[in-house]
Amino acid sequence: MALEDLFQPLTVRSLTVPNRFAMAPMTRQASPGGVPGADVAEYYRRRAAGGVGLIITEGVRLSDPASGYPFSIPTLAGDDALSGWTRVVDAVHAEGGTIAAQLWHQGGQRDDSDGVVPVSPSGVDGTGQPRGRALEANELPQLAQLFATAAATAREVGFDAIEIHGAHGYLLDEFFWERTNLRTDDYGGSLSARTRFPAEVVAAVRAAVGPDFPIIFRFSQWKGTDYAASIADNPAQLRDLLTPLVHAGVDVLHPSTRRHYVPAFPGDADGLSLAGWTKKVTGSTVIAVGSVGLETQFRSEKPGQVIDPAPVDRLVEQFTSGEFDVVAIGRALLADPGWVNRLRDGDLGGFHGYDAATALAALA
Repeated sequence: MALEDLFQPLTVRSLTVPNRFAMAPMTRQASPGGVPGADVAEYYRRRAAGGVGLIITEGVRLSDPASGYPFSIPTLAGDDALSGWTRVVDAVHAEGGTIAAQLWHQGGQRDDSDGVVPVSPSGVDGTGQPRGRALEANELPQLAQLFATAAATAREVGFDAIEIHGAHGYLLDEFFWERTNLRTDDYGGSLSARTRFPAEVVAAVRAAVGPDFPIIFRFSQWKGTDYAASIADNPAQLRDLLTPLVHAGVDVLHPSTRRHYVPAFPGDADGLSLAGWTKKVTGSTVIAVGSVGLETQFRSEKPGQVIDPAPVDRLVEQFTSGEFDVVAIGRALLADPGWVNRLRDGDLGGFHGYDAATALAALA
């Protein structure tokens, strides 16, 4: 019965997801000129047909060129791009799924090979080295409005929700992280100050989409430049990080972890995952994610290393104990678009894992 509970619907504001499975956002760079084509619509349609209740798209660039590169990453600006996304949304809806657009600003991690200067809180990268330029305080309201405009456009196109990308060392996460936020104004210093701009982005998005449209916020401890990085070292700091985002209008929190079953804080007697602690300190709807359906490391120091995969029973146990409301699956869905339906039908044969490299190859 516990497994069956994962196939029950969930309603958040105007969104009703038919089950508790989401497709995690994964960048593909497969939209020439930022325009998602028929192949992109088919890519997402197959996962919806395979049983995924909520599709979270790959990162979608904001309209400012500094927000992302290469330009084969899709955008929500221009008639051609919007027509492309309409086809994607319609294809997912036709299969009974729902879909959220992930809004993405790469910040200091943006590739500058085209001559565009990356922007970030302090003009340094995740290793502390100078990169790009620091944003001026008077630029921040306009930047928040870029997120808001993209969110409103997503709603007009027919998306069921939006996700704000605040994880993995990209722009909003650069504000959270002490290593990349060296500011001495009201947006730097204490954890509450470092949370201020991401919360202002959320507030701008909420004002743009209205009271009933769901806002998801993805955050992480780990960064692309440092898997051991941490923003919150204990549950109290996690609460201080997330509470301003919830107050600003976030409905769903999506803590990105490399393995969903690993305890969030060393020495924690409760042994809760980051999703579990996120749920406990905020009471919000939570999406768990991290190596569901994988049996090898992804981008580890030892490629191909077996990672002691967690069986589906462990996932069910965490769900039953209230650690999360939705589970996002990434690379396993690349390798097998029908993974969710096969789990429902008992065709997985217990744990059925995929090699991370094989799953990545399916991105193409």
